[in-house]
Amino acid sequence: MILFDEFTGSISYNYHMSKNIKIQHCSICAIWLLIVMSAAGFAQESRVVWKPVAAGIWSARVGTPESIDLLKAAGAEPRTQALAKIGAAAFPALLHKSKARVSRGQTHLRFPLQEDEQLYGLGLNFKHVLQRKRIFNLHVDHYGGSDNGRTHAPVPFYVSSSGYGILINSAHYLTVYAGTGLRKDSERPAKIKDRNTDRTWDAQPDSDSVEVLIPAKGVEIFLFAGRSPMEVVQRYNLFNGGGVLPPKWGLGFTQRVPTLFSSDDVRKEVDAFDEHGFPLDFVGLEPGWQSKSYPCTFDWDKGRFPDPAGFAKEMLERGVRLNLWLNPYISPDSPIYREIKPDTGSHTVWNGLVPDLTLARPQRIFKQFFMKTHLDIGVSGYKIDEVDGYDNWLWPDVASFPSGLSGEQMRQIYGLLMQRQTADWFHQRNQRTYGLVRASNAGASALPFVIYNDYYDHRDFITALCNSSFIGVLWTPEVRASKTAEEWLRRMQSVCFSPMAMLNAWADGTKPWTFPEVERQVKEVALLRMRLLPYIYTAFAQYHFEGKPPVRAMYLVEGFADKSAPAGGKLDSTANPYAAAIRQEVKDQFMLGDSLLVAPMFAGQSSRKVILPQGKWYDFYTGDYAGGGEVIEIKPGLDRIPLYVRDGGIIPLIPGALRSPGSNEILPLEIRHYGVSEGRFNLYDDDGVTFDYENGKYSWTTLSVKKSGGTRAAGEVTQPANGQRSHYRDFKWAFMTNQKN
Repeated sequence: MILFDEFTGSISYNYHMSKNIKIQHCSICAIWLLIVMSAAGFAQESRVVWKPVAAGIWSARVGTPESIDLLKAAGAEPRTQALAKIGAAAFPALLHKSKARVSRGQTHLRFPLQEDEQLYGLGLNFKHVLQRKRIFNLHVDHYGGSDNGRTHAPVPFYVSSSGYGILINSAHYLTVYAGTGLRKDSERPAKIKDRNTDRTWDAQPDSDSVEVLIPAKGVEIFLFAGRSPMEVVQRYNLFNGGGVLPPKWGLGFTQRVPTLFSSDDVRKEVDAFDEHGFPLDFVGLEPGWQSKSYPCTFDWDKGRFPDPAGFAKEMLERGVRLNLWLNPYISPDSPIYREIKPDTGSHTVWNGLVPDLTLARPQRIFKQFFMKTHLDIGVSGYKIDEVDGYDNWLWPDVASFPSGLSGEQMRQIYGLLMQRQTADWFHQRNQRTYGLVRASNAGASALPFVIYNDYYDHRDFITALCNSSFIGVLWTPEVRASKTAEEWLRRMQSVCFSPMAMLNAWADGTKPWTFPEVERQVKEVALLRMRLLPYIYTAFAQYHFEGKPPVRAMYLVEGFADKSAPAGGKLDSTANPYAAAIRQEVKDQFMLGDSLLVAPMFAGQSSRKVILPQGKWYDFYTGDYAGGGEVIEIKPGLDRIPLYVRDGGIIPLIPGALRSPGSNEILPLEIRHYGVSEGRFNLYDDDGVTFDYENGKYSWTTLSVKKSGGTRAAGEVTQPANGQRSHYRDFKWAFMTNQKN
């Protein structure tokens, strides 16, 4: 065994544990022994050296990082001014003890953990939001029902409740031991327990570190610090370009139509939505729009769509956008097949070529064809399917690509590459887009895509919605089908409070009114989403400018954690129900923006518990006081999804409409105030379509409620200081709460 003392420069060599030879300060011998060590596959563990890269952010390089990584694939560009605006943050002292070693072509990382730390993140998980004491093999794949790391967005980023986050910037399958795997040299060894007599015996004792295995000779690491988990997430998102700001139409309602629908079928579908009074902003065309799919031609089927340009123009004139399904595997019948073939991988997917999208030539071929055939005629976005898994669908790990990337690396970044490329096409046209994707990874915050999948558990969908907020991706709990009217309504209520309100009818042609007995309630919640667009759009503006995710797990919410409760030990749920509740895994409620708490209901559930954070909270619909810093049990009935607003919360609403507001449309604004405290809301606005906001063409209107001498609160509207116009007028205040409460 060879050991190197980094402080004294001495090397100890223990041969078969029987002889010990110590050589003091002999640089030649040290070099010789290190060469021997390297040749034998031995490596010492050394401290990670952190260097500052931005306000509250540090990086470290271990070994020799590879030329491709996740952030390069995503094309992330840090928003340095926004990061500086958050301010400095102290380096987490505990992380000075971080260790690393490179051995036998693999990199091992070790980050210390305190006893009372909790971990969040580590991919788009569907079962859990508390990730300590779990093991992950972070691997892009279709989610298979287990939080084992194989998922649509296996983002190698975790957030600590102690106020920091760690990103492993590697395009490899990573194994993460998140506080499990107890070392014999642990600074905090586990208590030895007798399984025969001690009921607290645990087969998996708590570890005092996070350990990561990377199958590469080096890696880049980033550390994000903050005064709270939310601030850590903000820095992470801003470092990756800030969150996406979708077009306003992207936040309306979308219907994906059956696979073989024609242009005439789509026209009838849009007519039906209008006749039933349901909102509709964009229609998703599934594989049948193409002449062939699986693999794809990317060209229009002239039988079902004889005039694609005329059809797209007609839909735009009706205020409806078109979104095209594709998977990026090229059919021999595609017009670009022969030209792109030299720049594709060694293996096919469904007999389709897999282009190496890290190379300029296939990027150019894709761009020229897609721009001419889709974007130039008015297509507004894409649904990028099957870039995730399964192993028997995609190229195998033994595949190779012209760029030199392995099949494993390409699998980890392929979803990122497709998102980035298509997003760039729209950006060059000064046209915002918003679409769907099946696989993503670190660095995706600024990319205009929402993740979806074929897994279909309503409760787990809400858990995934919470988890998405830690890792810089968006997720939709889409609606496809239901066994009962109750389930249909509950699913529709949830999706209307997510990043994309989508009904995916590709398989069975369901409509929002498929269950007539709940048609009224479904319509009401769909129109409520349309009314809330100013609030939701502002939440996305916060995502872009400040890094705050629009949908937030409760662990990111100020006032949720009970600081007075002890970190360890058991809590009495009778004596202190709130402290006991937040110590459990809270994964069935979330925040939308700063002020709105959403508590979904599920089929078969007539009542539920809601954990209201510290402070006062009020019922969204009535303004009545609901509680604060406590657990309440509610029986809301079938008609409404439970919503609560924090004290002083301001919620702006527009009239319910079937389409999202146009770029020149001026609308009246109802401004609701909840509670008894003064409040302030900065309302964001721009044209909702272009990227002109990047050049300062946007506005912030301040909506505030103030009290004077204990009198009734009064509302004020302060117009934008930069001279930019908002699209709102005729401000009408509504004070929802009796001021005596």
